[in-house]
Amino acid sequence: MGELNIENHARYILSVEKKKDSFESVVMEHLRLNGAYWGLAALDIMGKLDAVDQDEVVSWIRQCQDESGGFGGNIGHDPHILYTLSAIQVLALFDKIDVLDTEKVSKYIAGLQNGDGSFSGDMWGEVDTRFSYIALCSLALLHRLDKINVEAAVKYIVSCKNLDGGFGCTPGAESHAGQIFCCVGALAITGALHHIDKDLLGWWLCERQVISGGLNGRPEKLPDVCYSWWVLSSLIMIDRVHWIDKKKLVQFILDCQDKENGGISDRPDDAVDIFHTYFGVAGLSLLEYPGLKPIDPAYALPVDVVNRIFLHR
Repeated sequence: MGELNIENHARYILSVEKKKDSFESVVMEHLRLNGAYWGLAALDIMGKLDAVDQDEVVSWIRQCQDESGGFGGNIGHDPHILYTLSAIQVLALFDKIDVLDTEKVSKYIAGLQNGDGSFSGDMWGEVDTRFSYIALCSLALLHRLDKINVEAAVKYIVSCKNLDGGFGCTPGAESHAGQIFCCVGALAITGALHHIDKDLLGWWLCERQVISGGLNGRPEKLPDVCYSWWVLSSLIMIDRVHWIDKKKLVQFILDCQDKENGGISDRPDDAVDIFHTYFGVAGLSLLEYPGLKPIDPAYALPVDVVNRIFLHR
């Protein structure tokens, strides 16, 4: 088995920020805040967050906030719940949540809850269980869950459960590993995991492991490193992670590394990117790979950060 090249991966993540004129940087400009979360969280898991100028990052994040209280993906961009969670998570990594006007941010998020308990992503009204998770995760991190109807939010998520035990983006939509993480994570945060058939869902999730050891998001799809997070975290939250071959999954993730230049790709020999680098590192953390900080499967933040927020440790 190979090894995780932490030094090269840290160097790669730090280099991405410096290449603002690159093709990747230009096409990702609208979701730069998400990219900041992926890169910075990966650095923290690898014990390399000190390499970043946190004051510079915090200053930039504050400039991404809209007058509504929500955050855009970059300075001057429209606010969306997706980027709002990333902003909160990055500030949590630096122990800087106190720079936020939490009342204003939580009011923005609460304003996106619909009458049926679901959440829209922004003012344009798209509904998706991803947004339910993001709202619940964000408000929990801000200690503001009292701002929304949690019971209705849980009821809506449960209405998206399918006969195979999985969850879709809306009621009746196909089960997908990414949506399952969102729904299981939301139910974990709200103490409502009893709504899940853990054996049925656990079976569906462990069936996502293919012969290479990697995991896919739906039946008959190719494996992808990012599902090392979506599937694994869900299995951990429902206590069924022992149903997969962890050793083969570790090897699959390590095989997706660019050993010379750093970074992790979706599959072996593909081009690396910041998204898959984070989910590869996070997946290895869930697999208790040596040298990595443990990560919380529900909040997608290092355990020490979550403890600091909820236990004041």
